[in-house]
Amino acid sequence: MDRTRRRFVLEDALGILSRTPAALDALLRDLPTDWGDANEGGDTWSPSDVVAHLTFADRANWVPRAKFLLEHGESRAFPEFDRSGHLSAPEQALSERLNEFAIVRRSSLQELAALGLSGTDLDRAGRHPALGVVRLSQLLAAWVAHDLDHLFQISRIMARQYTDEVGPWRQYLRIVRDAPA
Repeated sequence: MDRTRRRFVLEDALGILSRTPAALDALLRDLPTDWGDANEGGDTWSPSDVVAHLTFADRANWVPRAKFLLEHGESRAFPEFDRSGHLSAPEQALSERLNEFAIVRRSSLQELAALGLSGTDLDRAGRHPALGVVRLSQLLAAWVAHDLDHLFQISRIMARQYTDEVGPWRQYLRIVRDAPA
């Protein structure tokens, strides 16, 4: 059996999605402000920006698109999602963003549970504006992978704050070794 891949299981996905706020909270709460505001240069996002993005995506992307797919199927494409829409949100302290994300995620998962999704529902197809036909299970699997991708991003941003400070250990630490010089 290939242990690097698995089929989508809704209960597993919900378990991971429900843990993201606590994982972020454990990693980021009460850190000095400069850790939450650090980025990788240019227009890259900080950990605080990523938390705002996750909150925005929960409000505008995952469950709204799931509902849209169930209502319209392939007949209409999902509304566009502005992946940078969170950048217009008001400034907040990272602790406030973590609190808000936890509340919004809990609500998103309650909304999803209220849909009472069946295996047949998970196989239903909708139309993504850029990707074409997608199944509901793919949308929900992407939500899980999206969370994990951003957890990795935050870890990378934080680790790279010490790229120069790790000295010769840099050769063993892929997360900083691969950082731009």
